[in-house]
Amino acid sequence: MPVRFLRNASELADVSMESPLPVQVANAKPVPADTLLIAITSVATTTNRDLMENTNTETPTLDNCGQYRKLVWFYFRAGNAATTCRILARTTDLSAQPLGTGWQEIVPATPLPGNGVANSWGRIEIPTTGDGYYDQYRIEVYRTDGGNYTLTSKLIGVRG
Repeated sequence: MPVRFLRNASELADVSMESPLPVQVANAKPVPADTLLIAITSVATTTNRDLMENTNTETPTLDNCGQYRKLVWFYFRAGNAATTCRILARTTDLSAQPLGTGWQEIVPATPLPGNGVANSWGRIEIPTTGDGYYDQYRIEVYRTDGGNYTLTSKLIGVRG
């Protein structure tokens, strides 16, 4: 028995490749998101090294992020070396200066999901629970064993 739908007020139509079932999205709002960073990082044993390979601990990986409630970090790891990541955040004043010294650690040093698996994809939401709205983030990665490898990252900021 074919599936049918009412094409207009008086015409029934069978669902087919030429006449697919019409779908109308109701009450849907697109989630505004922006690509903030695409980076290729050579993951080494150097701690305090961020995705931009910067070792100055006061330098943010991402700046001007206060409008985003969440960041989504997508990555592809080419190597299988055990890797640790640490995510820091802070808020700035109107002149883009940090409100205080240092950072708030929102993800402590944690093994990167996918450890031990080369050529694997991963996804991390920042922060992992709740909303962010921090102005600056610092994302540090370093390997704890094995050889150097390439980590390709894309960070997206989600508003609203």
